[in-house]
Order: sequence, then structure tokens, then C-alpha cells
Amino acid sequence: MRLPLPRLLCACALLLAFLVAPARAALDEASLAGLAGDFQSRLDTIEALGVAGGGDEARRVLDALEAGALGVADGRVVIVQGESVVAAANGETLDLAASAVEPLTVNNRVRRALGTARAALALSAADRAERLAAARTLADNAGQSLLPLFERALAGEADDEIRGVLARAAARVNLASADPAKRLKAAGALGESSDPAVKALLAALLEKKGDAWVEPSSEVRAAADMAIHAIDRRIATAETVGTLFSGLSLGSILLLAALGLAITYGVMGVINMAHGELLMVGAYATFLVQGVFRSYLPAWVDGYVVAAIPVAFLAAALVGVAMERLVLRHLYGRPLESLLATWGLSLVLIQAARVVFGPQNVELANPAWMSGGIELAAGVVLPWNRIVIVGFAVFVLVLIWLTMQKTRLGMFVRAVTQNRAMAGCVGVPTARVDTLAFAIGSGVAGLGGLALSQIANVGPAMGTGYIVDAFMVVVLGGVGQLAGAVWAALGLGIVAKFLEGWAGAVIAKILVLVFIIVFIQKRPQGIFALKGRFADS
Repeated sequence: MRLPLPRLLCACALLLAFLVAPARAALDEASLAGLAGDFQSRLDTIEALGVAGGGDEARRVLDALEAGALGVADGRVVIVQGESVVAAANGETLDLAASAVEPLTVNNRVRRALGTARAALALSAADRAERLAAARTLADNAGQSLLPLFERALAGEADDEIRGVLARAAARVNLASADPAKRLKAAGALGESSDPAVKALLAALLEKKGDAWVEPSSEVRAAADMAIHAIDRRIATAETVGTLFSGLSLGSILLLAALGLAITYGVMGVINMAHGELLMVGAYATFLVQGVFRSYLPAWVDGYVVAAIPVAFLAAALVGVAMERLVLRHLYGRPLESLLATWGLSLVLIQAARVVFGPQNVELANPAWMSGGIELAAGVVLPWNRIVIVGFAVFVLVLIWLTMQKTRLGMFVRAVTQNRAMAGCVGVPTARVDTLAFAIGSGVAGLGGLALSQIANVGPAMGTGYIVDAFMVVVLGGVGQLAGAVWAALGLGIVAKFLEGWAGAVIAKILVLVFIIVFIQKRPQGIFALKGRFADS
């Protein structure tokens, strides 16, 4: 294919300028001449501005083009600044009217080229995050024209992660090289990737077109095959870790939902069907705290989650105390009536939320420090909000354990759980312990609602989907046993996630339920049996 003479001269000038120029070459009329040419020459020149590393001068031209202020007048590339016109190459003010300038058209292809050129310029930025983002952007658009840029950036880059991204990007380009040695080295380098797209690129080398291999070199094919197996192992490991983390995250939510229920059910034997609505109370309390921060403390809005911790606990605890004092206290020893009463209370709480907050879900935003995640491989990310929730669940669990094991109240709760009558005989105020235990259990449910608000929709019926799972955790772990609740929640979460990947969410739910039914048939006391002289009475 023959290039038109102006484009050929432009390309030669750009190549010569790049070869002889230092890392930050000053702009001149020749390096910008392609912007005044045809559309392809304009795209080539935009890319060359980024590759040549023109620094602030190149950014000034690219900014003007994106803003629609770049144009052509008398064959020169100029920038319109208000009523004045300056030369794009050196900023010299020209004796031209703004009306005499023909603006350059900016369409989607030009915008994509501008994005690539900006990323190329950002490879020399002082900020590591900016360089890493630029390297990833360029790696997604790697082409032969960017290879000199990758090689120059590799020579001056000290960060291992950025060097890895740039090296793999350069290898993807070299995989199409005419030199077998370069292709062999590129195939080996791409084996360090975990991107399925890279795997597809290597797999194409192992195909045949007719009787001939796409990759003629047997050594390169062998290296590509080894690289594919390495990528497969890395992706499988990342997916396994991702599934384990998802199960751990789900288990943390189940633990927060079931921890309070384990306390109240163990102490009073009440099947609290309104426990899921206590999650909802904690979530709405978090929403209100977010609104206060947005209205009165906008500079500290990222801290609303921390401030919501005591608010969510107290709001749910107060609702729990009201439920225990007004209704449940009069129904002890009557499990069917208490179940129906708490079911009615759940409906009351749901309707109250609809009246106060409306029937639609409310919006809660993750703080900036809980946004994003850790990328293990392409498509496998551990979100920061779920990582924080796992840590928060551990924090709540430690606090509850310390309360139950190291305080007078905890001793009373354990005594009433093991034998209420004997505890009352030795002076334990069982009625007061019931109220305080219900307050603690309800408050922990409120904390579960706070955690749930960061990963799920917050609405009046948000708690109904967790009450059955919470009861399964309590029954499987053992009534009143915190250790059992922990093992049951984490076990169910991890098993459910692995089963979802194998059989789908619905079948996984059924299989988990069948397992629990069979397990309870064989071991009615759960994973951890209740200890005490009258535990089985």
C-alpha cells in the first residue's frame, strides 16, 4: 500500500524526531504538521505526541484539541485563546483573527486516541497510582507504535508491579514480531500473566491454517503451550481464592445476623421471627447517620460508617428491649405464641419502615476508603467493602466473646442459658438478664444491618431474606454456642459459594438445607453441645 506523499513525509519526520530527540522533545511545526493533514494523519500525530514524551507542551496541545480550541490557519496548527490566536508549537501570538481559524473535528476515534496519548504521557508522572493506571490503559491498547514507549518506560521504571504490566504489554506486541527469538521471549514473558485475553492470544499460535501452523517455530509453540498452562493454573488459583473469600464474606454476614439470635435463643428459647427486622433497623440507622454527615459534616462524610456503629447498635437494642418488655416477657414458656407474636412484630416493623422511609430502597454510598478492591487476576477482585466487613465481623465477635467470658453479665447469661431455674435460685436476676441479653442480641443484629447496608439494598423487607439462614446457623452450630455459630456461619457461607459455582444458587440452597436436616437428625445438639448438668433437661 502506498502512502500519500504528505503522510509519508509526516511519518518520517515524526520517526526521525523520536529517534534523535531526548525523552522530553520540544514541539515544533514539523511534529504537529500531521494534525493539519487527513484524518489518519491526525490520529497518528496524536499518538506520536504521547509516544515522544512531549511533557507539558504536548498536554497543552492535547487539551486544546479536546476542548475544541485547536485549529488550522494558513497551514499552521494554532490554538484559539479567546480573541487571540497562538502557535500550537511554541505559544507565539500570531496576527490572526479567531474567525480565520478552521477548528479541528473531535469525534469518538479522536477521543480514544487522546486517551491513549494522555496515558502515554502519564507514564512519566511522579505519582505511582497514575503511572500504574496509565500502564494498564496502554496495555489494553498495545500496538507496534507503542513498543518504543514501553521499552523507554521499562528502562526508567523501578516499581515491580508497573514493570510487570509494561513488560507483558511489550511482550504482546513482540508476539507478532518477525524475529522468532523475540516471539519466544514474548511467549515466556506472557506466561506471567493471569489475563484470559492473553491466554486466547497465545492459543491462537497453536492453531493451524490448512496444513501450516499459525506459529511456524516449534520452540515458540512449546513456550506458548507452557505459558497457557501457567496462566490456567494462575487463574484457577485466583478463582479458588475468590470463591473462598466470597464464602468468607457471606459467612461474616450470616455470623452477624445469627450471633445475636444465638444469644437470645440460647437464653430465653424464643424463636424471634422479627430478628431480620432488627437488621433493617440497624441499616436505616446507618442511613440516617449518613444523612446527618452529608448535611452538617460534608468534609467528614467518609467517616459516617464508623460513627454509625454505636447508633446502629443502640437503635436496634432499644427496639429489642421494647419488644421484650412489651410482648415477649408475657409469653415465656409458650413457644408457639411467641413465634406468632414476633412474626406479627416483624410485619409491624416492616410497615413502620415503609411509612417513615417509603417503600423504595434508600441509597447508601460506600466511603472512598471502602471502594475498589484487590485484583488477583483478570475478573477476580476482592472488594474492599467486603474485606472491611470480614474484619468488622471479627471485631464484633471478639467484643461479644469478651462480654460473655470476662464480665459479670456474661457469667449471668451463661448461667441462665445452662439452667435458668438453678441460676434464679442462687440469686441471678433472670428477668433483668433476659432484657439485657435481648438488648445485646438485638444490638448485634443492628451491627449486622450496618454491615449489610454496604453491600446490599436497604429497604423495608431487607431482613426477611436472612432470618431463615440465621436460624440455620444457630441450629447447626448449637443453641447458645458462640463457637458453634462461628463455625456454622463460615462453613455454610463457603460451602454455599462453592455449590453455587457448581450447581447454581437455587440448587445450592436446597443442598445446604438437605444437609442441615440430615445433620440435625444425626446430631440434634448441633456442632457444639450445650454444656451443663441440666443441659439436656
